[in-house]
Amino acid sequence: MQSATNEVEIKAKAAKAASKKLAYLSTAVKNEALLAIADELIAKEKDILAANCLDHNEGEKSGMSAAMLDRLLLNTERIKGIAGDVRTVAALLDPVGETFEMRTLPNGLQVGKKRVPLGVIGAVYESRPNVTVDISVLCLKSGNAIILRGGKEAVHSNSVLVKIIQGAAYRAGVPEGALQFIESTDRALVGQMLKMRDYIDLVIPRGGADLINYVAQNAAMPVVTGGIGVCHTYVDRSANLEKAAAIVYNAKVQRPTVCNALDAILVHADVAKSYLPMVAKELGRANVELRCDERALKILKPLASIKAVPATEKDWGKEFLALVAAVKVVDSLEEALEHIERYGSGHSEAIVTEDYSAAMKFLDEVDAACVYVNASTRFTDGGQFGLGAEVGISTQKFHARGPMGLKELTTYKWIVLGSGQVRP
Repeated sequence: MQSATNEVEIKAKAAKAASKKLAYLSTAVKNEALLAIADELIAKEKDILAANCLDHNEGEKSGMSAAMLDRLLLNTERIKGIAGDVRTVAALLDPVGETFEMRTLPNGLQVGKKRVPLGVIGAVYESRPNVTVDISVLCLKSGNAIILRGGKEAVHSNSVLVKIIQGAAYRAGVPEGALQFIESTDRALVGQMLKMRDYIDLVIPRGGADLINYVAQNAAMPVVTGGIGVCHTYVDRSANLEKAAAIVYNAKVQRPTVCNALDAILVHADVAKSYLPMVAKELGRANVELRCDERALKILKPLASIKAVPATEKDWGKEFLALVAAVKVVDSLEEALEHIERYGSGHSEAIVTEDYSAAMKFLDEVDAACVYVNASTRFTDGGQFGLGAEVGISTQKFHARGPMGLKELTTYKWIVLGSGQVRP
């Protein structure tokens, strides 16, 4: 029986070998594999739900938070959604082999770029079993081999999903070894993976701040970090208040346990007395707790049935992942921008305004992966952006930013076409 340490080494080597063949696999074969995966996910729904039930029950017994339990949960609707995303990825253009920026130099050389896979992607993630599918199919379509290392809290779900993906993909002609899953839940294996730069070309961590920081600090290969979302919505003095209430409600309530959900509402002082009671009433329907600065609390405290409490310094810059939002009244757009710069995580930020100049200033000056005008931050998602799915949401600036889809899993090589030129 192989040791856990040997498991990682053996599977990493196999993934590296398979990546050489996968890089040149035809689009037709890759799409056939993806469509087969989607069909198998639906066909094997009972097996998936049974495994997920084991994980969910163990999570409840261990005291897992409501946010984590929600991320862990699979049901019929979610499985259909995951399968639908797989089919969407199959329908997207294959980025591998694309040539771009071709030009002819004065000496007759044709110079340009050709898109190629990165090689082997290592994914280290927690809780969400849908990530197993999303990352696998995006890597497959972009010609990358994948090594999956999920958390122990979803080990039963992940194991079943990987077997389904591997079976469907290999039957369709994907090279054996291209999809690897580390079965052992020994945490030491993550450290081992992070030292294997000869076999793994990029690591993508998805999970809490502790996991992401650990991977970023210990990986010997490049890392794409992100996923921690402290998201603000600023309601400007010129905002349509009904529109602003609907946007904030959606951003906070539609799914509060994910990284693109709203965490803080910033409201211009000129509209605070009109807007705050309106939005508080809406959020009250979902029993949202509002942690308010002094001016916001003064407006909201007299209102019945509103859960308004004083904010503390820890509430600014906090990713709540729950039905809780911080509220602050600001005197200007500039003050809102300063607050976002200080407390934002570089994920998703929004302004609600009818003032074009204010909107453009916000777009120009907010330093985040995704910046919105008059829309909910909940749209920060690979599927919503037309990418089919995502391997993660990058909040860094190299080599990708925001939702990472197919093109973000490729790089390029320069190609040069000559007719006998030599350098003088």
